[in-house]
Amino acid sequence: MFLGILAGLLFPLIAILLELLRNNLSISGQNIRQIHIESPVIFIIYAAPFVLGYAAWYLGKIIIEKSSLMKKNEDDRLLKAKKIYDFTEKLSNGDTEVEYEFDHDIETEDSIGQSLEKLRDYLKKNKLEEELRRKAEQQQNWVNQGMARFGDILRQNNNSINELSYNIISNLVNYVEAVQGGMFIINDNDPNDKHIELAACYAYSRKKFLEKRIEWEEGLIGACTLEKDTILLTDVPQDYVTITSGLGETRPDCIILVPLKVNEVVHGVIELAALKVFQKFEIDFLEKLAESIASVLSSVKINMQTAHLLKESQEQGKILAVQEDEMRRNMEELSFAKEEAAKQGELLASFTNTVNHTLVRAEYSPEGILLYANTRFLNKLGYSSNKDVEGKHISSLISDKDKEWFFQIWDKLAKGGKHFEGDMKYITKNGKDFWSTATFTCVRNYDGSVEKILFLGIDTTKQKKKNLDYEAQINAISKNNLKIEYNPDGSILEANEKFLEISEIPASMLDNYSVFSFADQVSGRELKDHWKNIIKGTTYETQFKYRTASEQEIWIDGTYIPTTGIYGEISKIIFLGRDITHKKTAEFENQKQTLLFNEMQKSFLIQQEDVKIKHGEFKDKVQQHNENKRYEKVKNDLTIESAANAIVAINQDEKIELFNKAAEKLWETDRREVLGKHIRDILPPPYNYLDDGDVIEFLKSDKNHLKGNRTEVNIINKIGKKVPVFVTLSEVKIDNSYTYAAFIQNI
Repeated sequence: MFLGILAGLLFPLIAILLELLRNNLSISGQNIRQIHIESPVIFIIYAAPFVLGYAAWYLGKIIIEKSSLMKKNEDDRLLKAKKIYDFTEKLSNGDTEVEYEFDHDIETEDSIGQSLEKLRDYLKKNKLEEELRRKAEQQQNWVNQGMARFGDILRQNNNSINELSYNIISNLVNYVEAVQGGMFIINDNDPNDKHIELAACYAYSRKKFLEKRIEWEEGLIGACTLEKDTILLTDVPQDYVTITSGLGETRPDCIILVPLKVNEVVHGVIELAALKVFQKFEIDFLEKLAESIASVLSSVKINMQTAHLLKESQEQGKILAVQEDEMRRNMEELSFAKEEAAKQGELLASFTNTVNHTLVRAEYSPEGILLYANTRFLNKLGYSSNKDVEGKHISSLISDKDKEWFFQIWDKLAKGGKHFEGDMKYITKNGKDFWSTATFTCVRNYDGSVEKILFLGIDTTKQKKKNLDYEAQINAISKNNLKIEYNPDGSILEANEKFLEISEIPASMLDNYSVFSFADQVSGRELKDHWKNIIKGTTYETQFKYRTASEQEIWIDGTYIPTTGIYGEISKIIFLGRDITHKKTAEFENQKQTLLFNEMQKSFLIQQEDVKIKHGEFKDKVQQHNENKRYEKVKNDLTIESAANAIVAINQDEKIELFNKAAEKLWETDRREVLGKHIRDILPPPYNYLDDGDVIEFLKSDKNHLKGNRTEVNIINKIGKKVPVFVTLSEVKIDNSYTYAAFIQNI
């Protein structure tokens, strides 16, 4: 206004000067008064200072209002940019609870703020899901490591219940972060005194030596055993238990009792006290571990009972062995008495002659030197006279293979031991075998010392060779077949090892079985019908199913062969068979598979119709889902498109994924020309010559000054014009993928 008034004062002065010059008048008061009289219009020009002053004042007011409005708009933009910067900075630092403050006095919708809040909610949801997943994985890893750790303990310490109990409870207290624990085992050795015993106790990293007996159904331990279910106490009674340490006494916050249960049978209870409340995954772990412990405890109890029974059996065997030795000594004494009586008999000479004519006879010194041999001995061994054999040691007359066992017997005879009866093989002069049923007997002096050793034998060479041949054949048959010998009444005479092994019947229990015990009902009826013909001499072939002692089902294919005695009567029936379980199982399995295939074929046709119906329903759901996704995508795209500032987003391959309308206007470029292209295509020099990977490497590095900061930079639009802008960069990481979004404000 002041400048306007000064400018207005110039107009009257200029007008007076112009009038003076026009009339060729000099500057004087008289002349000035004259031109005022001649040109009254000058008085009008005197209003110029007031007019120009008012005009200048009005113009200044308009300029001030415009300036204030521009300053306010600039402050609003700066405030909004600061809010966006603060929000994205906190969001990039992991603060998903940050709130975006909207300007309620602005009528237009804050689209960027809404987009940022959606981004925050999405990141918050992902963060929560990741935390839940990580927590679940940590809990599962804890359970798996615990089961593996206690699996090793159960495998390594399963010989003693007390040692096993201590190793379990000490490791368990530490693993679940309890402060004390106990393992209680059910003692049911005496049916009349069934109770629960404390097998191991552990507290504050120390083994406790306590003795505690709990009567059946008494207290929480008894209740846990009876109910066969876990008991969890979070409100522990005042007098239930007190945890004592070097720092004082306190009541636990939680007590848990877990039954050691397997196959609905409880073997004991684990009790743990802690200064915390056990979580569900810890309770599930304890119950799962309790089942494994119960299984091992069951096996340990069975092993201990088996060892106890074995010990009792061994002690009874020792007693029977002592009794047998005593009886044998009595028999030897009786035999010695009989020999002495026979020696003193009047018929000794006659008996000796008879023996010489019927038996092979020889006499040896206790050292094994042949003293005498009768004619039958000489003839059987191929010698002509006693001179050929007298003085020979008995070792020269027997095979090298027989010397070891024979001289053990001989040493006992030479010391006055009991006589020997059994098969004996001599080697003849020609190197052939001579078999006899032999008896070696000590001939004693009056003082009881051994005078000589008498050999008596019956020639069994031919029969022995036949028997050896028969035995070889029988052994071969028994080795490759199931063999059972029956009496004509069906009772069992004997069975070979192959049959005993496959049937799981102890040899001592064969008397409790008959031929009809092994076949099932159908085969048993057929066998009874054929048995009458079998005991008359008819061979019978059959197949039958048998269930062993361990409830295993086996199939046997074989033949009943009747054998006759010396008078032609049926003396016994021999069964020779073989195990055809695998063959039968394959037959049954083929039949089962055929039936199953037919059922599956029918089921497949039904399922095929269901699949067609479900496919149509699924197709409709997919279409609806795609429509919903398309709607959400369109809504999000419209939100971003309506943003006042330019938004450009790239993926971790440095490709442009987002280029909104504000960005098109800023770069004066159609988005179709840049979407999917490398980010360097819209960067100013020298960044438009970067190699692949350089941009992401810079954005991930510590040198990235754009992330979270509002930075002023220049861009080059399509026509080459330099445009100054504010850039705020935001980083979003989902799993291992990165997305970078730039919010750009034209300044």
